[in-house]
Amino acid sequence: MTRTRTTGTHPLDHLVLPTQNLDTARARLAALGFIVAPTGVHPFGTENCCVFLSDGTYLEPLAVGDEHAAMAAIANGNVFVARDRTYRDSRGDEGFSALVLGTDSADSDHARYAEAGISAGEILSFSRAFADPSGKSDIASFKLAFAANDTQADAFLFACERVNAPKVDRTALQAHANGAEGMVEIIAVSDAPATQSRLVSIATGAVEQSGTIFHLPNATLTLLDPEAFEARFGLATGMPSKFRFAAIVFSVRSIDALSRLLAANAINHDIRGNGIIVRPAPGQGAAFVFQETR
Repeated sequence: MTRTRTTGTHPLDHLVLPTQNLDTARARLAALGFIVAPTGVHPFGTENCCVFLSDGTYLEPLAVGDEHAAMAAIANGNVFVARDRTYRDSRGDEGFSALVLGTDSADSDHARYAEAGISAGEILSFSRAFADPSGKSDIASFKLAFAANDTQADAFLFACERVNAPKVDRTALQAHANGAEGMVEIIAVSDAPATQSRLVSIATGAVEQSGTIFHLPNATLTLLDPEAFEARFGLATGMPSKFRFAAIVFSVRSIDALSRLLAANAINHDIRGNGIIVRPAPGQGAAFVFQETR
């Protein structure tokens, strides 16, 4: 996917979806017609089972696989694990905690976040073993810079620099039965959306449009108040929140084909406007909205 420098608008890289365990997430996402990648293990107690999309973005269902290692990581100042724990303490073990941005310099992003007073903590650098579908092994290395408002526990953003990115052909992992090709819009909910605009604008590098709409190079981030969210999607937002991520809009090849697949897999869904809405469920921490590619 295209990456922009820290002086420009950052692209959407992936989304973090906390879940109680990966088996639940894997079963739910498979029933929704997604291909789920093998489990990836972090060196600080968390693990994931990702869904890769052909537009270069992906979902990261995240579980705590080693509680002892996770607690040690938090004690050592690991912001990623600490924010995951904060989210779970606030919202429970199923949800949508973070929006991740692509960058070529996490150090520059961290400096920018710190200067603006929105840094959520120290940079995190880590590496983990990686194996491609053919069994070839390599080491994937990352550097993360975190942004959040001090008073919010329900959402954060971070910039992800791939220091070493093993080359891998993910074509087979992107051929989803539901026809999903990419993510076109991320919806966040806030009791006062305008108060979150500064955080989002600085973190993403995007200038807000129409008040609370931010256009990234490959997706749109929209902030809605609870009333507007319910009016658009027919879904209640639940507990009040200063800022939380609530819905993901996917592009799919055929709404009719998707509807048949969901019905065959006994997945309840609502047809609303030109799309299909699937309410959050265990293993699916956000509302999934599917719109046909035009």
